[in-house]
Amino acid sequence: MRLLHTRGEAVSGWAWTALALYLGWAGFAFGVRAAVQRRRTGDAGFRGISGRPGEASWWAGILFAAALLGGTAAPVASLAGLPTAAHAAVQWTGLVITLAGMAATLAAQTNMGTSWRVGVDAAERTTLVTGGLFAHVRNPVFTAMAVTAAGLALMVPNWVSLLALACLIAAIQLQVRIVEEPYLGAVHGPAYAAYTARTGRFLPRSSRLTV
Repeated sequence: MRLLHTRGEAVSGWAWTALALYLGWAGFAFGVRAAVQRRRTGDAGFRGISGRPGEASWWAGILFAAALLGGTAAPVASLAGLPTAAHAAVQWTGLVITLAGMAATLAAQTNMGTSWRVGVDAAERTTLVTGGLFAHVRNPVFTAMAVTAAGLALMVPNWVSLLALACLIAAIQLQVRIVEEPYLGAVHGPAYAAYTARTGRFLPRSSRLTV
């Protein structure tokens, strides 16, 4: 009985840790970043969901929202008693991955400067960012978000966290391929084509635009 009690305490502890990290990360990545953006430019940077209901670009936004809600729901569900596969080595690994993803998110958003946006406005013209992490990967913010979500899923491995991770990966793929790359190609033309030729989509030296 004591062993079961200890195991339950461990699961609860990891769930609380994951929840605190996730809420802190999301609050900083979106709330604090939007406040900084507004102070610098007078605009918070939120552009909303692209496309009409049912279109691929619209689904990207819906899946992003589902992934963000799932990031909160997974540890809450674990605290409420949802079965969670707890293994200390996996969860410690998840913690390290989560912290790395959070740090990378901050770095990539900082690299974007005043070009930071959530969503795309087709009529808007922003600077093509190619410095910092963007010198190696075209979408480091999305890569960092996926890394963070993967780490959190390892910290609280249940079906909710896995579903949230799947939604996020699908959303990122749709957003980048259907919305952002066509927009950037149209706005920056040859400069963006040259940029895609030397950088990977999500990882360095891989997933170039032509792949």
